[in-house]
Amino acid sequence: MQQNTILSVNDLRVSFRAYGGIVQAVRGVSFDLKKGETVAIVGESGSGKSVSTKAIMGILPGNAFIESGSIDYDGLDITKVDEAKMHEIRGHRIGLVFQDPLSALNPIMKVGKQITEVLVRQGMSKQDAHQRALQLMKDVGIPDAERRINQYPFQFSGGMRQRIVIAIALAGDPEILICDEPTTALDVTVQAKILELINQIKEERHLSVLFITHDLGVVAQMADRICVMYAGKIVESGTAEEIFFEPVHPYTWALLSSMPDLETYGRLEAIPGTPPNMIAPPKGDAFAIRNKYALKIDFEQEPPTFRLSDTHYASTWLLHPRAPRVEMPASLRERIQRMKEAAAHAQQ
Repeated sequence: MQQNTILSVNDLRVSFRAYGGIVQAVRGVSFDLKKGETVAIVGESGSGKSVSTKAIMGILPGNAFIESGSIDYDGLDITKVDEAKMHEIRGHRIGLVFQDPLSALNPIMKVGKQITEVLVRQGMSKQDAHQRALQLMKDVGIPDAERRINQYPFQFSGGMRQRIVIAIALAGDPEILICDEPTTALDVTVQAKILELINQIKEERHLSVLFITHDLGVVAQMADRICVMYAGKIVESGTAEEIFFEPVHPYTWALLSSMPDLETYGRLEAIPGTPPNMIAPPKGDAFAIRNKYALKIDFEQEPPTFRLSDTHYASTWLLHPRAPRVEMPASLRERIQRMKEAAAHAQQ
């Protein structure tokens, strides 16, 4: 693990016991999270993003198991620690913000008590915990916190409930904040406010953030690096600029082409077909059957990972020296040019 790396996932493989066989949900995933950065893991539902997150947090369901690999944090491989140590890590070192705040909150317990319980378990007195909970509610932008600390989750809007969930995640004063689809259940306006809040908290508390989403557009303004995941594998990774402005994998092209923006008119391009059955993963490139640029070898052999720069990697046979030259779609090239111009204008 490099000196400034706070979390390192190495060749992680996670499977599920399911009716009909074993589902290979995560198939050799590796990535690092450095101190103070935001890494986004992006992909469609079923790509293995959330399973990877649950493995990191030690909260895999009973029918799931880690086949191999390691998750290194603070000198420990946390795939091998006992539940007591994992509980300590979840409570103090790594905070988790769930997709649906309603599922994360106890509907019959006042929100203030849900925050103070975390603090009291850490040894804080009830009086100090109450004051700390008030401050956390203010930190995450809950207005009139002195009154609302005694309210129940149903008395808050969806966006305010998510802020409460973030406050609970911050109660342990974590080093890492994992956000698993934290804006999916919210409308666009509220999404933007929650993303702004996460960015603000990251800067104020010097956090490292692992952000899970199916929507590339959500992380455009917040991710330092992006890992694009498909069928249990990371198929392309790089800095945000490399993924948005210099994508090379056809799946990344498809995700970017399906992402709405203010300048796109007419129907967006949908990704054809559906993800593969992971009980019996395809022999070659899992994306081949949905990829109009697929080569014959894509159906026969998995592509290796090609290095484009010190930070940019992709697994596609199109990068092989003997592969035919394939250009990204013209419509996507135009969109990328607009994104570059918008980014340059924003920096002025």
